[in-house]
Amino acid sequence: MFLEKFEIRPLHTIEEMEEARKLESKVWGSAESIPVHQTITAVKNGGLMVGAYHQDRLIGFQYSFPGFDGEKAYLCSHILATDPAYRNKGVGEKLKLAQRDEALKLGYSLIQWTYDPLESINGYLNIGKLGGICSVYIPNCYGEMDDFLNKGIPSDRFLVQWHILGEQKTGKFSEVFNEETVLRSSLWKWETNKQGLPLLTETITADIENKNVWFVPIPKHYRQIRETNMALATDWRMKTRDTFTRLFSLGYKASSFKKIINKEIPVNFYMLARK
Repeated sequence: MFLEKFEIRPLHTIEEMEEARKLESKVWGSAESIPVHQTITAVKNGGLMVGAYHQDRLIGFQYSFPGFDGEKAYLCSHILATDPAYRNKGVGEKLKLAQRDEALKLGYSLIQWTYDPLESINGYLNIGKLGGICSVYIPNCYGEMDDFLNKGIPSDRFLVQWHILGEQKTGKFSEVFNEETVLRSSLWKWETNKQGLPLLTETITADIENKNVWFVPIPKHYRQIRETNMALATDWRMKTRDTFTRLFSLGYKASSFKKIINKEIPVNFYMLARK
């Protein structure tokens, strides 16, 4: 459910950057927070920070800095943090949309970032709602991480590209492929263990190149799996790593995301397609 009233605005001052640093520390731990001298320097040199305020309290922010791949400039979206008390209220989506608007004002046409592909809430936002596309999988992208959200599991990431010029093509997955079709065409089969957590059991290995669309399941609640069964969390990581890496190498792209409404089904799905 969306939070009814909150303000989003670009952040420019040292005081605002310090507010963001404190919120980052609250979310990930103080050892991981980016110093203010770095964020304010980036913002003064083509970077961007937008903050969400509710009753004059900073409840979320998004921080980006300029990127360059040798051919073109883009905006590298580095951190999006939301106060735990305000999660699942639409703050993250509003921050990303504000980021897009401000990036266009700065002259950017592309924003890219990384995220954990097994986090359903992020996959739904980044791929399903915003219209980002991924064709690059980075194993253990950040090495060993000791923050609250990543400790104990390889830091694999999707590299998402968000082309912000023109209309975003989102929402087509649900219109074209209904829930029954997606479940029937899943690349992996799964079952639930004694804890009620999903585990992958069998995958399709033959003739994988003969279809233009594949549906890859991920847990609805991967964080719960990490907190209760690290061996199972690692199993999900390694099996989906192999699947995504293989499909990307064959020319498939993660281009949409399907939330399964049925509460008895413990997984959601990426759609990977090629022209």
